[in-house]
Amino acid sequence: MPSFLRRLLPDLPAVSWRERLRVTVGALIGLLVTAFVCRAAVGPGSALPILVAPMGASTVLLFAVPASPLAQPWSILGGNVVAALVGVTVQRLVPDPLLGAAVAGATAILVMLLLRCLHPPSGAVALTAVLGGPAVWDLGYGFALWPVGANSALLLLAALLFNNLTGRPYPHRPPRPAHPHATQDPPAAERVGFSPDDLDAALAESDQLLDISRADLEALLHRAELHSFARRARATRTSEIMSRDVVAISSDASFREAFETLRRHHIKALPVTDDGARVVGILTQTDLLDKAAWDGHGPRLGTRERVRFAMRGGRAPGARVADIMTSPVKTIRPEDPIADVVPEMSALGIHHLPVCGPDGRLVGIVSQTDLVVALLADAGRRAEPAP
Repeated sequence: MPSFLRRLLPDLPAVSWRERLRVTVGALIGLLVTAFVCRAAVGPGSALPILVAPMGASTVLLFAVPASPLAQPWSILGGNVVAALVGVTVQRLVPDPLLGAAVAGATAILVMLLLRCLHPPSGAVALTAVLGGPAVWDLGYGFALWPVGANSALLLLAALLFNNLTGRPYPHRPPRPAHPHATQDPPAAERVGFSPDDLDAALAESDQLLDISRADLEALLHRAELHSFARRARATRTSEIMSRDVVAISSDASFREAFETLRRHHIKALPVTDDGARVVGILTQTDLLDKAAWDGHGPRLGTRERVRFAMRGGRAPGARVADIMTSPVKTIRPEDPIADVVPEMSALGIHHLPVCGPDGRLVGIVSQTDLVVALLADAGRRAEPAP
């Protein structure tokens, strides 16, 4: 394709046919529900408008790009209703319909920007209020409630149900890395690369609206940094850095035995294995501190954990490792690149990952210390001058 034609095409990311089908079915359901409910509300012989054309454009945003800031609930409800009110006001004040349409569209954009409810289809709502003819003009300011408000609310309700049922959380919330320490420090993934201030400065230099939220953009850029690291460090495998002589413990072991094992070996985590050395969980110092009560006789099962067992209706707790271990546990394989392990630990907020063979048996463990040493060694090799 000639380069000048390629520049005319939008740079949209490719999506699967499954996603295309999801969007199509969602739009169909949303418009059908909105149209049939509105028709049932006014009756078949009513002269009231049932469905206004701008709802078709709102459907594109709500079902095709539900993560867009322009597709959030306040955007569609606030934007459409505000634009309708602006359009009706301009229609009454400006006699020339073409001039009125231009003024209504521009004013609606300004008001939506001020109220932070920018919604592109709302520009068409403002024009409809001016150019819709007697059927719309006779409604006056009621046009903002019917059909615009009713159409918007029904379409929004359909999007809320359909998107969440099909795996697209809506209203959209940007993903956040795990933040297990409850302190002011940002998560580990946010402490490398660019800072929030850097991103704010870049957005201020751009000085234009982007169809992506700031939080989504920040998360996307951090994810890109992790993928960049993964591409550069893919040569090092987990088997090269893992500890092989792993200290493990049985799920039937007592709290005291677990505590003594951790202290004797100066470690912070114990993989929990069954009789066949298959990993069934992991016990950490945090588990012993948070889930066990301590007195002069050592650790015992705390009241909160006893209540949890009683509510779950399981066997009576016996102050065993199985009562407080984390299970199921995330594991990795010896052949996994360490570049895949780093984002895994960062996303989950964990410090140790058991390494298992194809049969699920424990063959090693990787800690954050192992990763730091490997990364520093890799950085040192890259810094060495070429011979």
